[in-house]
Amino acid sequence: MALVLATGCKKKENMENPFFGEWNTPYNIPDFEKIKPEHYLPAFEEGIRQHEQEIEAIANNADEPTFENTIEALEYSGQLLNEVSSVFFNLSESNNTDEMEAIAEEITPKLTAHEDDIMLNEQLFSRVKAVYDQRESLGLNPEQMRLLEETYKNFVRNGANIPEEKRERFREINAQLASLTLRFGNNVLKATNQGQMVLSGKQWDITNIGLTDEQLAAAKELAMSEENMEARNQVIDNAHKADGSVENIEYPNPEDQYIFTLDIPTWEPFMQNCTNRTLREKMWKAYAERCAPGKEFDNSAIIDSIVNLRLERAQILGYESHAAYTLDDCLAKTPEAVYQCLMDLWTPALKKAKQERDEYQKMLTKDEPGAKLEPWDWRYYSEKLRKERYSIDDSEVRPYFSLDNVREGAFTVANKLYGITFRENKDLPKYDPETITYEVMEGDSVIAILYMDFFPRASKRSGAWMTNFREQYVDQEGNNVIPVISMVCNFSKPTKDAPALLNFDESETLFHEFGHCLHSILSRCHYRSLSGTNVPRDFVEMPSQIMENWCRHPEVMKEYARHYKTGEPIPDSLIAKIAAASTYGQGFINTELLAASLLDMDYHSIKQPTHITLPNFEDQAMGRIGLIPEIISRYKSPYFQHIFSGGYSAGYYAYTWTAILDADAFEAFRESGNLYNPVLAKKFRNILEHGNTVDPMTLYLEFRGKEPTAEALKRNRGLK
Repeated sequence: MALVLATGCKKKENMENPFFGEWNTPYNIPDFEKIKPEHYLPAFEEGIRQHEQEIEAIANNADEPTFENTIEALEYSGQLLNEVSSVFFNLSESNNTDEMEAIAEEITPKLTAHEDDIMLNEQLFSRVKAVYDQRESLGLNPEQMRLLEETYKNFVRNGANIPEEKRERFREINAQLASLTLRFGNNVLKATNQGQMVLSGKQWDITNIGLTDEQLAAAKELAMSEENMEARNQVIDNAHKADGSVENIEYPNPEDQYIFTLDIPTWEPFMQNCTNRTLREKMWKAYAERCAPGKEFDNSAIIDSIVNLRLERAQILGYESHAAYTLDDCLAKTPEAVYQCLMDLWTPALKKAKQERDEYQKMLTKDEPGAKLEPWDWRYYSEKLRKERYSIDDSEVRPYFSLDNVREGAFTVANKLYGITFRENKDLPKYDPETITYEVMEGDSVIAILYMDFFPRASKRSGAWMTNFREQYVDQEGNNVIPVISMVCNFSKPTKDAPALLNFDESETLFHEFGHCLHSILSRCHYRSLSGTNVPRDFVEMPSQIMENWCRHPEVMKEYARHYKTGEPIPDSLIAKIAAASTYGQGFINTELLAASLLDMDYHSIKQPTHITLPNFEDQAMGRIGLIPEIISRYKSPYFQHIFSGGYSAGYYAYTWTAILDADAFEAFRESGNLYNPVLAKKFRNILEHGNTVDPMTLYLEFRGKEPTAEALKRNRGLK
């Protein structure tokens, strides 16, 4: 099949708007350098108009409903709208601005209303139902049948069967939720950017508080950055205007400043290494109190509204809770199954966390008699004990895990498993100068385009994720459309003296997100809505999490972990230390993860309207499971973006649910004695290629040959 992008029926007037013409770029990648903020709203509005016309034509078709004139026609409709949305909403996550926020606030309600117009179109649904009702007699192939079933289910789950008298309220709820989740995420981004800590080197004797040379260099470079200097000059200008003279103005000296942000690659090493307990407390509270009640960008009222609106919508659809509604379309199926899975791991994890707490308390008492261990002490004493017990610390590990080496390690694993290679192409359009662009090759063919965006910036939300600017599918002319994929992280930037150096957790993060990328890269589906990562939420993390197993395996580390100065491979002694420490701290790691998952379930399992007050609701939820006060949920409610703005509501458990699958799946490679076993690799690629065209657990059972168990996971995490 030819390699193209179907462009649909774009409007050809006003060629100044790049969305209205052909991209004329390699592989029809969006021409990021030509897209301006003023282009989005007209393109959205035109995309909605075109899609409305397409939907009207399908709904009013005088011919009898068929798979082709109804289900496939729906699948291929909305080309322009999909194109504009994928560019805009991806860039609003990674290159956000006040202008982008304003556009999102204006267009989001319109998009929500447009989606409701489709899902609640009775004439259209009657055609979908007519095809669905005769599905067994249509002679459809398995992927066509899956598309039909998923299309019908999507209409039902989005209100097609609700009574007429409830439809207006249903629309209102959807519009409100769209606006609220957008505001929640924007608040977290602003609070994170404003929460940075600026320290005077002289005041705090900053070179003697335990921070590494790399940390200090990065904090100094940030203080001296052009962006910070502009902010400093603005402070001085404002002081001039307010004071009217220069004598009383205290000029901050950038040479004496160090800036530490709340981005995890900066925040966590600070908490691990800083010997000054006052500064640790200050830094911890800046992170943990973002968007809290009474703080700027307070998200508490938004949470109350979101939770109750989701409950009301679920009950309109016939479910007793939002969790019941969400899980009905997942592998877990019921809230009870999720709680059982989480609590099965919670008990041994909490037991181990309490043992860790007692060890750290003894260390604190030795340093400060009478002091009680607090959350801002945990990472510091955990890292201190890890160094003592395993003679290992980040400063010893990082030189072997330069970002370039880890990335190449992930590429090598993909090559050995699936035969694909990655060729950098600097001429491809970029949405940010720091992105790296690759052609993904299988033989001589380009099968995908991959963007890698590694470093923090004020316009990028925190965390790490993978997304698509375009998903793989086959267009109506039979041409395979290759995916355009973006992998976004927030690793510490290189300094003038060293490249970007990762700790081992960050290395696993890179492999994890790369696993998501492989899910899209290797997709071989006919329909876009079924391709790549468009699988149930509690399966989508399995292809990503399994890659972490290769990252940490000694055989693989020997291939990619090399000292950034000497090129020497990581010594066996350090590999042994990393392996010995692999189950260290798992009480904390699992407890904070499970606590967040259970908190998510508690919010979304309520069955009656509830006034959510913070921190009361969260405190009660954590109290019920016995979370110790020295540990907080991985995400406190006011900045829990996964569930309040990121699509993981009643779904954060998926990281644990799929961890069982990934540990069990990797066990097959271990048992075979070959980490790159070609027979198993081919079987696992079958999972990645099929997306949601087949039930994911059917694909998994074909690969593994038996039901998964949690035994490998418990062993790997030291919970047995």
